Amino acid sequence: MVVIVMGVSGAGKTTVGHGLAAALGWRFLDADDLHSESNRAKMAAGVPLTDEDRWPWLWMLSGVIGEALRQGGGLVVACSALKESYRKVLEVDPARVRWVYLDAPREVLARRLALRRGHFMPPSLLDSQLATLEVPTGALRVDVSSPVSEVVARIREGLGL
Repeated sequence: MVVIVMGVSGAGKTTVGHGLAAALGWRFLDADDLHSESNRAKMAAGVPLTDEDRWPWLWMLSGVIGEALRQGGGLVVACSALKESYRKVLEVDPARVRWVYLDAPREVLARRLALRRGHFMPPSLLDSQLATLEVPTGALRVDVSSPVSEVVARIREGLGL
C-alpha cells in the first residue's frame, strides 16, 4: 500500500509523513526530493510552478509509486498533489493508494512557513498554492493544528492502519 500525504506548503507533509512511516514501519519518500533543479530554482526565486513544470515530476513520481506497489511493502509519500489531475496521475492503483489531506487554517500555515529554515519553497508562494489547491473529495481530511503524534494517530485510525 502507498499512503500519499498531501497539502500545501507548511501543512507538515514531511513531518507527518516521516511520523506515519515510522509508526507503520514503512519507507518514506518526500516528493520534493524528486523536483528538477530548474523547478527548485524557480520556486526558490518565488515563482510558482506551472502545470508544464510539474508534469515531468508527476510522471516520474507515478513511476516510483508504481514500482513501490510492484515490490510490495508500505510506502508513505509526502507530495503537494494540489490538483485533481495531478492526483489522478499519482493514483497508480486506486485499490492500493490512499490519500490523506493535511488541512490547516492559512494563519497556521503562514506561521509555520515563517519559522522554516533551509527550504527552497519561500513563504511568499503560500497564497499561490492555496489558489491552486483543489480540495480532494476522496481523501482522509486531517486538521494538522494538533501535535504530530495526534495527527499520525488520527491518520492511522482513519485509514484503519
